[in-house]
This record gives sequence, C-alpha cells and structure tokens, in this order.
Amino acid sequence: MNIADNKARLRESALERRRYAASRSATRRANERLIGFLDQVGQGRTVAGYLPIRSEIDPINTMSYLTEINSIVCVPVVCGPGLPLKFRQWMPGIPLIRNAFGTSIPESGDLVEPDLLIVPVVAFDSACARLGYGGGFYDRTLQILRAKRTQTAQSLVAVGFAYSDQEHPAIPRDAHDQRLDAIVTDARLIVAEQ
Repeated sequence: MNIADNKARLRESALERRRYAASRSATRRANERLIGFLDQVGQGRTVAGYLPIRSEIDPINTMSYLTEINSIVCVPVVCGPGLPLKFRQWMPGIPLIRNAFGTSIPESGDLVEPDLLIVPVVAFDSACARLGYGGGFYDRTLQILRAKRTQTAQSLVAVGFAYSDQEHPAIPRDAHDQRLDAIVTDARLIVAEQ
C-alpha cells in the first residue's frame, strides 16, 4: 500500500476519533494551553488562526484574546485548488461569508502575511507531523512562507491545534509534507526537535 492510500485510511479513522474527542472542557483546556504557548513565543505577532469546520477544535477564544492584546489576527482564504492560502484580517464579530470551498472568511478586510500559524489537524504524531484533509493547502503555504523567512532571517512558527485523542503513533509523510514546529492539545504541548 502506498503513502496516499495509508493517509486516506488514517484520515477516515482520525476524523471519526476527532468527532468523539470534541468537548467543551477539552476545548477550553486546549485554548488555555495555546494562549500560554503563544505568550511564550512572544506577543505582537501577526497570527493566523482559523474558523473551525466539521469537528475541528475551536481556537476562537485564543484568537479573541490575541486581538485584545493588539495582535493582528487573520484567517485563511482558499483561493483555488493547488494554490497556497492567503490570509484576511479577522476580528471578533466581523461579518463573515462562505467562500466556494465551504469555509467562512471575513466579508472584507486586508490581506496580511502571518508569522505564526495556528493550524488545524486531522491527526498528528509526537514528531509534529500533521495529517490534514488532503488538499495540501497548508503544506504549500508553509513551504512558501518558510522560504521567504529563510531569506529574511525572520522566524515563522506553525503550531498544530488538536485534541489529544487525535495523536497517532506515526503519520506517513511525503516529500512535500511540512512538519509543524509544535502541537498544542488539551493534554500537552509537543515541541518539534530541531
């Protein structure tokens, strides 16, 4: 069986596990841990969050906190198949619309480039490998942003946000798969080895 088939099988079972893992108390604990992590890596950044779909863990409490401390918060905009994500500025209460890809985005607002991304996951492992929905949007985007940052020596941080029950022993990886810098869950923080 090839990597794509392994990922598809894992994705199906992981989505089922995530649906059962979702709870208000786990989401609250995970947001508290995420805020603590973001406070450690520094405030005042431009942070990309996301507006959850399906059973994704909800980062809105963290995103709202970040706007209160004057961080710029943005959310991903899917521009088309095979394209990297763009990011539109977000604030609590801002009017939202549904885009063609089924996600909510701010109706209007500036496009910004984040230096920290809170990334949704379907499954993850202790090496900070991430399994997404299979479209490659975050992989393409992280590759491009990391290449830009390498040229300017500015840091980019990509942190996965998930329920602890989404952990898998080993996520199969292709050459294009981008590893995350950290994973924050309701139970713990995992930081990738350098």
